[in-house]
Amino acid sequence: MALPVLGEQNQESERDDRAAPRPRAALPPPRGTRLSALPEVRWAAVSALAFLLALPLDLTGAPAWTWGLLYALCYAAGGWEPGWAGLRALRERTLDVDLLMVVAAIGAAAIGQFLDGGLLIVIFAVSGALEALATRRTADSVRGLLDLAPATAVRCTPGGEERVPLARLAVGDVVLVRPGERLPADGTVAEGAGDVDQATITGEPLPVVRTVGDPVFAGTLNGTGALRVRVDKDASESVIARIVEMVAEASDTKAPTQLFVEKVEQRYSAGVVAATLALFGLPLAFGADFTPTLLRAMTFMIVASPCAVVLATMPPLLSAIANAGRHGVLVKSAVVMERLGSVNRVALDKTGTLTEGTPRVTDVIALPAVPGGGAGPTEEEVLALAASAEHSSEHPLARAVVAHAAERGVPLSPAAEFSSAPGRGVRALIGGREVRVGSPAALLGAAGPPAAGRIALTASTAST
Repeated sequence: MALPVLGEQNQESERDDRAAPRPRAALPPPRGTRLSALPEVRWAAVSALAFLLALPLDLTGAPAWTWGLLYALCYAAGGWEPGWAGLRALRERTLDVDLLMVVAAIGAAAIGQFLDGGLLIVIFAVSGALEALATRRTADSVRGLLDLAPATAVRCTPGGEERVPLARLAVGDVVLVRPGERLPADGTVAEGAGDVDQATITGEPLPVVRTVGDPVFAGTLNGTGALRVRVDKDASESVIARIVEMVAEASDTKAPTQLFVEKVEQRYSAGVVAATLALFGLPLAFGADFTPTLLRAMTFMIVASPCAVVLATMPPLLSAIANAGRHGVLVKSAVVMERLGSVNRVALDKTGTLTEGTPRVTDVIALPAVPGGGAGPTEEEVLALAASAEHSSEHPLARAVVAHAAERGVPLSPAAEFSSAPGRGVRALIGGREVRVGSPAALLGAAGPPAAGRIALTASTAST
């Protein structure tokens, strides 16, 4: 006698029952860039180290040659690159803030304020290194997204099967995707059926059944069943490729604050230089002493330098975009990131954000074996049959049933002749009786008696 058990999914329930976690098609970890691989980081480290070594020697009254050489190394390591960039900009008749910073540091040294000038150099060098690191990590996140799609695919030809690089796939090709493999291209299922985990693309918490005629996406994970997929789009036009392009473009956008700073930077820098020359030249023209006049002019240049304003715009935005990309959040542009500061209400998709998206058993209801008949199996018997049949299945709902049986201490029985049909459920022989576990539509449409029990499932709330 067949004893079907219906499985229902209720994602609206918010109960926090415990269940075994299930693997998901998560975003791959971004390819990390070593700090030492970036020249900006190396020069900033040398500059900062030289400054930290010189600082105690300078403050404790050590001989000038000991800390003087270290300050010189600090200036050279941290200032040569922005200084060179400023000179190139000057050749194009633009006054770069990098050059203004280097001139201010040199001016500080000229009046004996080596510590102040060195500190300015270190701050600017470290900020430039952080900006370079944030930019590179954004690129790493983009390359990590590219890893969602496999590098090769099994193409079906009249002569058999051949494994080819992804770049050799063309629209109309048919590829074979075995269980556990990622789909290599956007396309349509031409043959077969399987549960496909599309969480990385659509955010759906559970695998969805894909059969003949259904669309599938590159980078998604085929769970059960072999699929033959007809390629509908070139690799450069796939959904994952468009996501990569969007993330890359986000790093090139400029927020309103940055656009404003760049707009006034040239005029402000020119104004600072003109004011510094006036503070130095006019007092000398009226007979003022050289040393205090130079000290006053250089102090003004250091204080009025717009370095802090410039460094407070793009580096934080790049860092935020890179950090979001490492956590699977794709930022459309720097404009969007900056506008988050003014957001006071946020609407979130529940699954995967406010909830874990992990199915868990909420209720086990035993029904009469025959409508209007005598007593049917008990709740524990229904759960034992369902868990025994599902024990060999890899479906997330099956794991939820097995985990719930383990929590309640329900013993399982050996299952024979196990078989699984994607989108329909499983079948097995338990103690000589046929047990089917699946969706209501599949079981009620199958031959055999009505349901003997029902198990309700829910997506649990997040622990956070």
